[in-house]
Amino acid sequence: MHQLTIAGKAYRSRLLVGTGKYKDFAETRAAIDASGAEIVTVAIRRMNIGQDPSQPNLLDALPPSQFTILPNTAGCYSADDAVRTLRLARELLDGHPLCKLEVLGDPTSLFPNMPETLKAAETLVKDGFHVMVYCSDDPIQARMLEDIGCVAVMPLASLIGSGMGILNPWNLRLIIDNAKVPVIVDAGVGTASDATVAMELGCDGVLMNTAIAHAKNPVLMASAMKKGVEAGREAFMAGRMPRKLYSADPSSPTAGLIGS
Repeated sequence: MHQLTIAGKAYRSRLLVGTGKYKDFAETRAAIDASGAEIVTVAIRRMNIGQDPSQPNLLDALPPSQFTILPNTAGCYSADDAVRTLRLARELLDGHPLCKLEVLGDPTSLFPNMPETLKAAETLVKDGFHVMVYCSDDPIQARMLEDIGCVAVMPLASLIGSGMGILNPWNLRLIIDNAKVPVIVDAGVGTASDATVAMELGCDGVLMNTAIAHAKNPVLMASAMKKGVEAGREAFMAGRMPRKLYSADPSSPTAGLIGS
């Protein structure tokens, strides 16, 4: 099966994972190893990747030589804050252009502020960043972000950290059917079946953090998520049978039965 390609680089895994909310860096690394993820996202405002030399550095546990680090702007509520945060991240990561943009609308729902997101995306693309962007599940907004030059659109399945799964599969299908860049579900996944459904819909990947980090056994859940994403992708590629309401269809052949 085709690999996931983002900004010209191919990845075997279609599962992208966050690095927050674990009890320590050892658990973070163990869960990410179990997930098989190659892209790991880091909240620059909340995680140390070199900003504070006196504190433990996440990059010691997850070295950029082994993982693609995806700095994100979690905690930013304006385009200016997001742009400033990612410029800092680019310096800390030796010019690494790949980033995840999210500009939040309020601290309760963590729903994206789309006008500010569009404004930040335009600035960042012009500044040479490869922008993967967290957005609402609005196909028009997703197309606008793609037109700006974002390398992936990342609509929410449901609110960040909610674990509610995919609440509006129809909007996701509209985005998937029209996008020419990868569509990656970001936010709301609670368990492996949610990841499978996202992939069966035709998403190119799934990004998650809380669903793994807040599981009773994060490492085991990471392994389950890996399998869920793989199973969903295989099912999508295989093409499911059509749904047939009120129409039974025996699994065994009916022709040539004994006595017929």
